[in-house]
Amino acid sequence: MKKPALLRSTAVFSAMTLLSRLAGFARDVLQASLFGASAAMDAFVIAYRIPNYLRRIFAEGSFSSAFVPAYSALKEQGDREAVRDFLDHVAAALCAVVIVVAGLGMLAAPWIAAVFAPGALDQPGQIDAIASMLRITFPYLVFISLTALAGAVLNSHGRFGLAAVTPVLHNVAMIAAMLALAPLFEVPPMALAWGVLLAGVLQFALLWPALGRIGARPRFRLDFRHPAVRKVGALMLPTLFSSSVAQLNLIVGTIFASLLVTGSQTWLYNADRLSEFPLGLFGVAIGTVILPHLSSRHAAGDTEGYAKAIDWGLRMVLLAGVPAGVGLLMLAEPLASAMFQRGAFSADDAKMTGLALSATAIAVPAFMLTKVLLPAFFSRSDTKTPMRAAIATVFINIALTAAITTPLWHYGVHGAHAGIALATALAGIANAALLWAWLHRDGLYRTQPGWGRYLLQVLLAAGLMAVALGALRSWLGDFTAMPEWPRIVAVLGCVAAGAGVYALSLLALGVRPRQVWAH
Repeated sequence: MKKPALLRSTAVFSAMTLLSRLAGFARDVLQASLFGASAAMDAFVIAYRIPNYLRRIFAEGSFSSAFVPAYSALKEQGDREAVRDFLDHVAAALCAVVIVVAGLGMLAAPWIAAVFAPGALDQPGQIDAIASMLRITFPYLVFISLTALAGAVLNSHGRFGLAAVTPVLHNVAMIAAMLALAPLFEVPPMALAWGVLLAGVLQFALLWPALGRIGARPRFRLDFRHPAVRKVGALMLPTLFSSSVAQLNLIVGTIFASLLVTGSQTWLYNADRLSEFPLGLFGVAIGTVILPHLSSRHAAGDTEGYAKAIDWGLRMVLLAGVPAGVGLLMLAEPLASAMFQRGAFSADDAKMTGLALSATAIAVPAFMLTKVLLPAFFSRSDTKTPMRAAIATVFINIALTAAITTPLWHYGVHGAHAGIALATALAGIANAALLWAWLHRDGLYRTQPGWGRYLLQVLLAAGLMAVALGALRSWLGDFTAMPEWPRIVAVLGCVAAGAGVYALSLLALGVRPRQVWAH
């Protein structure tokens, strides 16, 4: 796949992801309006985050990182029977494991709730609420893991569109559950847990039949001793940390946030949702598209094509990631206010969400870089190096979270949850820095000519955008005090102005889109 094809695939993936993010925003707006930042909403955030972390292992995270390079290498060899045999046994093993894990999770729900939300032990009924939701959300893991397997196969065959659009169903299912089921429950956010399960079923039902259309629907043949299963399992073990380090850090944050005031979980969750928009739209899109391409270049022994693809990916994510981080930092509170401040979600909730988003925003470029740096290792079946970086990152996050948040919690600072977001952001920067340094150390990638000039151009353009957004914020005043629709229009105007200043500044500094895309 040449770079124009990579760009086209990335554009398709990004377009589908944009639909998903817009649907996600609609879901988040409704969710905040109906349930606010309540104890029941905090319970759902915890019950959703735990199986969501496991999804990163058994779905698009660790599993895909181990599966795609091995599957792509077999495809490159042209042995169709070997490819089918590989797929049949890996699919059966994956299905068996996730069924067992989901079952154990449902049985152990109260104990899991106590471990991941120790602060809830002092809140009457909170552990029971989390456990009840966990019993509903854990089966989601089975459906989403098989959906991810189907998506990984389709991506390996160059078909990115359908896999990218499936998250739209997730958000549609959640919206439908809130509207139809919430009034039926004594604890209305319980409807969200059922929406998660429904989402998994719908995504599986959409994607699984697509495998039959390309002749790649697996015939489940269970044999844990099969070489394919052993190979993928051996590759997965180190990636349990590396490909899910962000989720691990969120789990660390979840534990600490359970000790803080009610609403902290929801504020952090909403801030994370806002920061995920550019990450999913650009970082995940480029990382998903580039992994099978890098795997194929490595299998073919094309070291030059491999290095150029990494360089292209890094340039593209910085082009989008730096302004995204600056924009989220400058417009954190206005964005939180425009998105969530209505119904049960108060102006103070918006300010607290904005505070967490400000801290998270500084690491958005690093989070996006990681989405390209990790495939550079995984495509060569090197899962141990990212694992070492991930382990170091988690320890850094724990240390920073304790050091920053504990004093804030001890002195009762309103907004102590932002310390958790800041620690996670700094740990994310450390993760990207380690991966970058070790990629260079291994001699697998050297920066191509023109990087210094390119980076300066991007930083200058983003700096001019920051100045413009700062001036606009000062002129418009307190967004949380505005009526709803003027607030939304003002935020949209700021976003458009920021994007315009950034684009015009790049052009004035000599950056041309064709030069970046074709580099």
